[in-house]
Amino acid sequence: MNPGQLVNIFVVLFVVIDPLGTASIFAVLTRGMTVQQRRGVALRGVLIAAFILVVFGLIGRTLLQLLGIGMPAFRLAGGILLFMLAIDMVLARQSGLRGATPAERSEAIRRDDISVFPLAFPLLAGPGALTILLILMGSGPPGIRFALILGLLLLVLALTLAALILAPRLMRLLGETGTNVVDRLLGVILAALAMQFVIDGLRAVLAG
Repeated sequence: MNPGQLVNIFVVLFVVIDPLGTASIFAVLTRGMTVQQRRGVALRGVLIAAFILVVFGLIGRTLLQLLGIGMPAFRLAGGILLFMLAIDMVLARQSGLRGATPAERSEAIRRDDISVFPLAFPLLAGPGALTILLILMGSGPPGIRFALILGLLLLVLALTLAALILAPRLMRLLGETGTNVVDRLLGVILAALAMQFVIDGLRAVLAG
């Protein structure tokens, strides 16, 4: 892959995982925790999400083959799913696609440990992230492409970990309005990328 493709993949992963948006929710869910507790939860959540994403990246294609689902169909479905996620970002609203629902967040507040739910899943390794990861892997077996995508994924998760640890400071700096502005801009980018996946899927279907 050339540098342009690597930058494109990084942007896609960054937009879908959405470190700033996740940090804003994390700040609410960890309110009242000490700095050490917040760091521990953030680290566990990111590590668990990384495990989920890497395993899904390895076995996801085999699972699709067992179910008889072709890659063009998955690109179409994934593009539509990501477009719906982009709409949520542009409208600055939370849904089951983008993260935990209000009921799930209410349940999480009562939990002693939120690292698995809702932080690792669905905030970090949610439907959007799992879908985009499988689309980016392409049709070939794990190899150099997989290693490069894995490296970019880990870089995004490292940035996410930093955002979670610094969540209170980021929220004081950006505020709710600033976070929503960034999310809206990223949502527009994601909408365009989602449409490209749909176009690619349609081309593959027509060519076949």
